Amino acid sequence: MDFTFTDDQLLFQDEVKKFLVNEVTPEKIRALWETETGRSEELWQALAGMGLTGLTVPEEFGGMGMNAVDFVLLAEACGFVALPEPLVETVLVAVPLINALSVDAVKFAWLPRIASGEAKVAVGLSQNLLVADAHIADLLLLQHGEDEIHAVTKSMVQLTHNESIDPSRKLFSVQWEPSTATCVARGDEAKKLIAEAFNAGALGAAAQALGLTQRMIEISVKYTTDRTQFGKPIGSFQAVKHRLANVAVPLEYAKAVVHRAAYSVANHHPDAALHVSHAKIAASEASLLGAKNGIQVHGAMGYTWEVDMHIFMKKAWALNNTWGDVALHKNRVADVVLSDNAKIGAGNTF
Repeated sequence: MDFTFTDDQLLFQDEVKKFLVNEVTPEKIRALWETETGRSEELWQALAGMGLTGLTVPEEFGGMGMNAVDFVLLAEACGFVALPEPLVETVLVAVPLINALSVDAVKFAWLPRIASGEAKVAVGLSQNLLVADAHIADLLLLQHGEDEIHAVTKSMVQLTHNESIDPSRKLFSVQWEPSTATCVARGDEAKKLIAEAFNAGALGAAAQALGLTQRMIEISVKYTTDRTQFGKPIGSFQAVKHRLANVAVPLEYAKAVVHRAAYSVANHHPDAALHVSHAKIAASEASLLGAKNGIQVHGAMGYTWEVDMHIFMKKAWALNNTWGDVALHKNRVADVVLSDNAKIGAGNTF
């Protein structure tokens, strides 16, 4: 079997990454921190114009009809630039959740608007106590209890802003009154959709962590090339080389499991939860090590506000505890590999 990405998928990633690198610079990210919403409507419309907001929207609703496998490389590109806009959660979580609802009215009302960039959606599950980007959402899909999903508009909620360690993350606690009129899924249907949405969110966080790790390596390599000591670039010293190599190795290993998780999510694999948790753990560990070693090779400057390193470092820290922390995902893996009938070992890992 061929597990590589197609030429079209790789070309699409390359083009999107070029666009993001040009448009989402550290300087523009810093400028957005000073705005009221922390978001750029101009950038969102540019993403919509490229078809990205509608990538997983079915063609009948004006989208491209793609899936998580098609988007996972683009999610990595979003992480590479620390994209503030909620593109990953829109494409991987919100759109598939709406499309899976049995309430057709919600699909027809919102999917075309999401695809065109006209509407934004935020998703709030019980695993995330705070809802990201609720302040710009036209529609919020919120979990109530263990087995209900409600669709509410922004006029029906009260938001309280909560600071994040990452200035680009806009988090809110949401107060609202659930009712029969707002409920769009309940019972077993809702439980299934909640589980799938959680897996998709964790996958998105893992994919972004890969991009963040790569960016932190590149920033650190550039700094250690420019910074000299004893007349030589500090990057030529073995101790510095080893710190960056120690990040590159787990990054490469994490890519495989993240891509496998994307396939599992896209194809509703019975072990999707296991694969996603494996991916979240591996990608998060790589990004946290990238942040730690990146700071160290920068020396005292690595901690300062002026150095771009902290933009990516703080997002890596934030994503580590988003869509399930390490303990949750390790427990999900342990439940499988420590079970009586577990199929483990090299023949069953991939």
